[in-house]
Amino acid sequence: MAHASDYKNVYYVPHGSYWPMVGSVGLFLLAGGFAMALNGHGVGSWVSIAGAATLLVMVFGWFRDVINESVAGLYNAQVERTYRWAMGWFIFSEGMFFGAFFGALFYARTFAISWLGGEGEKGLTGNLLWPDFAATWPTAGPLELGGEFIAMGAWGLPAINTAILLTSSWTLTIAHHAIKEDNRQKVINWLAATVALGVIFLFIQGYEYVHAYQDLNLTLESGIYGSTFFMLTGFHGLHVTLGAIILAVILIRLIKGHMSADNHFAFEAGAWYWHFVDVVWVGVFIFVYIL
Repeated sequence: MAHASDYKNVYYVPHGSYWPMVGSVGLFLLAGGFAMALNGHGVGSWVSIAGAATLLVMVFGWFRDVINESVAGLYNAQVERTYRWAMGWFIFSEGMFFGAFFGALFYARTFAISWLGGEGEKGLTGNLLWPDFAATWPTAGPLELGGEFIAMGAWGLPAINTAILLTSSWTLTIAHHAIKEDNRQKVINWLAATVALGVIFLFIQGYEYVHAYQDLNLTLESGIYGSTFFMLTGFHGLHVTLGAIILAVILIRLIKGHMSADNHFAFEAGAWYWHFVDVVWVGVFIFVYIL
C-alpha cells in the first residue's frame, strides 16, 4: 500500500468523483422545493425533503472517501496545508454570513428605528405616517403588526447556555492537548463531554423557543425584533448542530483508532469550527440578549 512518504514531492490527485454532481442535484432540489413551497405548491415540501436527503447522502459518501484516503496514508504535508487553507476560508465565509445578520440588527436598531420615530432628515416620512410610534428597542415596528410580545431576558436560559458553550470550548481544548500528547483515552473522554455539552445546549435552546412562542408571544412575525432574534439564534443553533455532528464523527474515528499525535487535522478542523461557533454565540448573547 502506498503511503504519504511515497508522495513527498507529488501532490495527491484523487480519482474522479461523482459526489459534486450528486451535491448539485441535492442543492437544486432543496432550493427549488423551498421556492415551490413558498409559492403554495404542495409538492414543494416533498421536493425539499428529497433534496435534503440527497445532500445527506453526498456528505456521508464524500466524507467516507476522504477518511478512507487519509487512513490509507495518501495525503502528504502539502495536502494537509490545502485542507488547512480550505477550512480557514470556510470559517471566514461563515463569519461573513453571521456578519450580515449582525449588520442587519445594527442597521435596524441604530438607523431604521430612529427614522421611523421621526428623527433626522429620513425620519420625516416616519413622523408623518406613524406620529405615535415610540422609537425604542425591542420593537415590533409601527402599528405592532406582529402583536404585543415580551423580549427574551438574558439572565435565564441564555446565560446558562452561554456558560455551557464556554465550558465546551474548555473541554475541547483539553481534548486537543490530549491528542497532542497521544493520550487517546483522555481525548475520547473530553471530546465526548464536549459533544454532550453541545447537545444540552440545543435542548435548552429548543425549550427556550417553546417558551418564547407559548408564553412570550415572541415569534418570527413579531416585527424586526422577532425576525432578527430567531434568525441569529436559529442559524447559530443550526451551526451548533453541525459542529456537534462533526465532533461526534471525530469521536467515533478516535474510538476506531484513527488519528495520532502527528496526524489529526480532522480533529483540529472540527475544533476550529466549534470555537468559531462559541465566539459567534458570545456576540449573539451580547447584542441580541443583553443590549
